[in-house]
Amino acid sequence: MAYELKTKETDNSVIEFIEKVESERKREDAYRLLDIFTETTGKEAKMWGTSIIGFGRYHYKYDTGHEGDAPLVGFSPRKAKFSLYFATGDDSRTPLLEKFGKHKAGKGCVYVNKLADIDEDVLRDLIMQSVQFLQAHYPDE
Repeated sequence: MAYELKTKETDNSVIEFIEKVESERKREDAYRLLDIFTETTGKEAKMWGTSIIGFGRYHYKYDTGHEGDAPLVGFSPRKAKFSLYFATGDDSRTPLLEKFGKHKAGKGCVYVNKLADIDEDVLRDLIMQSVQFLQAHYPDE
């Protein structure tokens, strides 16, 4: 049975999605993140699935044969924290995260409560590093 990806690029409106964010502060931070990611990547924001705002895209194929498309970078204003999506497998981001500010890091996600907790210049560096890492590993896009 083929695996069906849940998170695909959609035609849903990024602005409408952000406008539905309940917390005014989180909504303001989401608009600021939208600006930062757009300026840094030069890519148009697109909705991926129901809750991820993604920038750019790449096609991956694993040794197992599993393949699909994903955004180069992205974010989601979740109820508890912001999820910032970066390349999985890029261990070279550790020094940047040490200067980033208050956050928690997962495999491909970094979680922050609010933008005031982080250094926006370091965020821009993290975005660029992730894009460059993915473009080097998946050069077809």
